[in-house]
Amino acid sequence: MTPLEHTRAWAADVVRSGLLSPAEALSEISGVIAVDHPDLPADATALGWIASVADEWRLTAATWPAVTDHDRLENAFAGLGARGIVVLQGCADHWSAKALLDDASERPRGIAWFTASDVWHAIDAGMLEVNLWHGTTANAAPGDALLDEAIEAFADAGLTACFDEGRIEVAAHWQRRPLA
Repeated sequence: MTPLEHTRAWAADVVRSGLLSPAEALSEISGVIAVDHPDLPADATALGWIASVADEWRLTAATWPAVTDHDRLENAFAGLGARGIVVLQGCADHWSAKALLDDASERPRGIAWFTASDVWHAIDAGMLEVNLWHGTTANAAPGDALLDEAIEAFADAGLTACFDEGRIEVAAHWQRRPLA
């Protein structure tokens, strides 16, 4: 894959993740194009790529089943929330997750979080890696009731999940439907 193809594939994941508003996605993609491909008109290229990805995304989404893995993920996230586990989708990093805990007036039982790059991996490879912490920021580990409950929430939503190398690996494609 050429550098330009790599940037374009990344831009497609940014758009299809749905984690950024259209204006934020345009700014992010345009900024990367300006730095990585200064010979291209950044804004015009970004707008063209975004339009192309959006068109392709709508066509692809029309072939998806009525209930997608993303729908199941949203159900799992609701199940986690019902268990007192806050879910941060597309969290910047562990420092951002920790800041949420530090700023909370009342600490949650737990926090499940994943980054944008985790979402991009789920778009491309069908696996979402989720970090799980206790409200104290201690990592969940095998034998923890919190971890068992989190795995159960994914199973209740119809998703297979297991704990491996410090994270929950959820077998799921990020099939988030495009807006309109």
